[in-house]
Amino acid sequence: MKINWGTGIVLAFIGFISFIMYFVITMNVDKDFEHELVTEDYYAEELAYQEDIDKLNNAKILKENISYKKSDQGLTIKFPESLDYKNITGKVFLYRPSNKQLDFETAISLSNPYLLIPDKRLVDGRWNIKIDWQYKGKSYLFKEPITY
Repeated sequence: MKINWGTGIVLAFIGFISFIMYFVITMNVDKDFEHELVTEDYYAEELAYQEDIDKLNNAKILKENISYKKSDQGLTIKFPESLDYKNITGKVFLYRPSNKQLDFETAISLSNPYLLIPDKRLVDGRWNIKIDWQYKGKSYLFKEPITY
C-alpha cells in the first residue's frame, strides 16, 4: 500500500494528538507530579504579610542580625551578642521546598547565645529558614534560603 501526502498528514496529526494526550493524562494521574500550595492556609498568611514586613524592618534596624553556620553538630543559629539571649523567645521554622514531610518547627529556648539544630534533623540540600523572634516585646523576623 502506498501512503500519499494526505494520509501522511492525517497520521502525523493523530501521532501528535496521541503524544499530547499521553502527557496530559500522565500529569493528571501520576502522584510524582502533584504540586501543592506552599502553605495550607495560604490566604490567611497573605493577609498577615504586612506584620512580616514590619518585623523584617525591625530586624534591619539592629546593629547585628542573626547569623548561621553549618557545623559538624548541625546548623548553629547565632543571635545578636548585644541582646540578652535569656529574653529572646520565638520559633524557628525550616521549610524544605522539595519535600513537605521534612518541614519542622522548633521553639527558641536559649541557654547560650546560639541555637543548635541537630544534623540528624537536616537533609543536605536547599532549605528556607524563617526565624520569628521577640526581644522585650518587640518582634523581629529573619528569612533566608540556605543550602545545607
